[in-house]
Amino acid sequence: QVQLVESGGGSVQPGGSLRLSCAAPRFMMEGYYSIGWFRQAPGKEREGVSCISSRDGSTHYADSVKGRFTVSRDTAKNTVYLQMNSLKPEDTATYMCASACWSLQPYDKWGQGTQVTVSS
Repeated sequence: QVQLVESGGGSVQPGGSLRLSCAAPRFMMEGYYSIGWFRQAPGKEREGVSCISSRDGSTHYADSVKGRFTVSRDTAKNTVYLQMNSLKPEDTATYMCASACWSLQPYDKWGQGTQVTVSS
């Protein structure tokens, strides 16, 4: 069973930083898969946050996080990271990684998610 596993969430004050990790299957890291980060806050729709191509490493961000979040990958560790800086209360959400970017289809894979809470 294909699994993606997120970790690294927690509680942080506004302006703080967190780094999320997404352990992905090796074939996703080596093949032509893009790994996307999504988030969903209570009562809100799921939002695509960032995307990194497993083919060429190109990165893309939602306007709401551009300049604050950085997505990267370590192919040797089969892991994709999301470095989140200058966190704001509105970044509070459950973050998950998936085998696609921006929108998910039933055949895509995603993890259980990790909670990020930004509060003073």
